[in-house]
Amino acid sequence: MAEPRIGLYPGTFDPITNGHVDIIGRAARLVDRLIIGVAMNAGKGPIFSIEERAELVRAEVAEISAKTGTPIEVRPFATLLVAFAQEIGAKMIVRGLRAVSDFDYEFQMAGMNYRLDSEIETMFLMASEHHQFISSRFVKDIAALGGDITSFVPKLTHQRTLEKLRKQTC
Repeated sequence: MAEPRIGLYPGTFDPITNGHVDIIGRAARLVDRLIIGVAMNAGKGPIFSIEERAELVRAEVAEISAKTGTPIEVRPFATLLVAFAQEIGAKMIVRGLRAVSDFDYEFQMAGMNYRLDSEIETMFLMASEHHQFISSRFVKDIAALGGDITSFVPKLTHQRTLEKLRKQTC
């Protein structure tokens, strides 16, 4: 019997966007098991704690797992990406690309990861056309300035993001 194809989709997910959900849904069709790695990345100044981000991701992707039949697990991590992939037995790192500017950074990261472990491949999935401009940073900025983020994030994430930003301004 063949070894199960375990994919790892890492990110900060602060907050998870419809673009992330799209990539997760598409990646789940390509692997036997998908692990979503929620990265600590304090340098990005997250508004949600790592536990809150992992909880939101779990809630937002439960339907994808049920629909595709692919087990999806959400795990926080604070280590080197390749070390985390090795720990969970992933042989594929899934990365979403929105624009050419993403490609340059992701290409360099894929090369470094390959040098660290040539058994782990990086697979790039292009963002769907209607999600190419969405980023968590833009979502937070728009929400913080009172803009409507309804079309950029799933429903629960929309609610929690607005609640979190209200608490921060009080």
